[in-house]
Amino acid sequence: MGTKSACNWMTLWASILFVVILGFSRLSYGMFLPGIQRELGGSYGQLGILNTVNFIGYLVGTLCLPPLIARSPDRKHVINRLTCLLLAIAMIGSAFSETFIQLGLWRFSIGLLSAFATVLVLSIAMDAIRPAERGVASGLIWLGGSAGILLTGLFAPFTIDPSHLQGWRYAWVAMGVFGLIAAFGFELVTQKQGTAKIPQPTESKPHDQGSVNVYRLLLNPKEFLFLIASYFFFGWGYIIYFTYLIPYLVSKGIPSLYAGLIWSGIGFAGLFNGWIGGKAIDRWPSGYTLAAGVILGTIGVSGVITDQMLYTAWGAVTVGLVSFLTPPLMTTALLRRHVPHSAYAACLSIATAFFAFGQIIGPIVGAVMVDRYGLQFGVASSALFLAIAAALAGLYGQQQRKQEIRDLQL
Repeated sequence: MGTKSACNWMTLWASILFVVILGFSRLSYGMFLPGIQRELGGSYGQLGILNTVNFIGYLVGTLCLPPLIARSPDRKHVINRLTCLLLAIAMIGSAFSETFIQLGLWRFSIGLLSAFATVLVLSIAMDAIRPAERGVASGLIWLGGSAGILLTGLFAPFTIDPSHLQGWRYAWVAMGVFGLIAAFGFELVTQKQGTAKIPQPTESKPHDQGSVNVYRLLLNPKEFLFLIASYFFFGWGYIIYFTYLIPYLVSKGIPSLYAGLIWSGIGFAGLFNGWIGGKAIDRWPSGYTLAAGVILGTIGVSGVITDQMLYTAWGAVTVGLVSFLTPPLMTTALLRRHVPHSAYAACLSIATAFFAFGQIIGPIVGAVMVDRYGLQFGVASSALFLAIAAALAGLYGQQQRKQEIRDLQL
């Protein structure tokens, strides 16, 4: 079966699944923190560290998936089907947590399963897309995460308002049910459309198509090291912002409806980010393109420093518009463009592991900042790590440019 354009039913259902995989299962936690704290107790710093548990599970998943795929390369669809179903069930289960330990175990399970689902859904969907349109397809899929944030923001009056003590529980159950529907839809359209046979990418520079040492490829300074390092620091920075932004707004006395609208503003702007970022990376497949988006996001995060809600809200929308999805979708597209097809799933999984390392460290550092210096300083500290990510992406773009010049001289 031949490859398809970026806009097809498989891409649509993959995007709907990413509503669950990213927006619901992982990032909704930051929105629900005030409600969870009122019922389970603990400081925001302590509850924030539970996000570390989530991303430890995410890291374990990214490390376990490559050998699992290598052992059963023809069973990706089966593994993905089981993973997506279990992820939805785990979200429903987390709604019944009564202690930190129970919630931590559910968060670990959700992190593990979402790591599997992220790589497998992307890999299966991208296999069916024409090489020239994979950036757009990646953007369309990742914008599902933005839609998830948009929807969780609309839940705010029922999840963080003190008058609805258990609203966060009902919301997680509803999200889990939605996840079951999304998993069924993706499986149905995948079986209907079949699996495409993809030719080796012609746009990338030659690589050994035999046995590829993916670690040597990704950690080589002349290949992808700066890109992977940028992804690591982005994970470190953005998760601090997404974990503590809503608690910061609540601590400032912002009504739950307005706090939710600011959160939804990130998701709404991110819907355009997925499309804009995908088109940009298809047209300018460079680290410079990635760096530009992260720089603007750094400026947006810094709006918290002003202590003015207008600038904080503007900054949140900026983050959603130009940098929330930019690193994941652009890293996905750049790797898909430049690594051998046979090594793509493993390379994406390892890159995601570095992203997960950043997300593990981020909540710990953020918790220390919040407990020691307050929520405002903790949220603002994410700008530093985003700036480092932007600088590293620029270095990757510079290394790409030098390689292009060398290729032209040959």
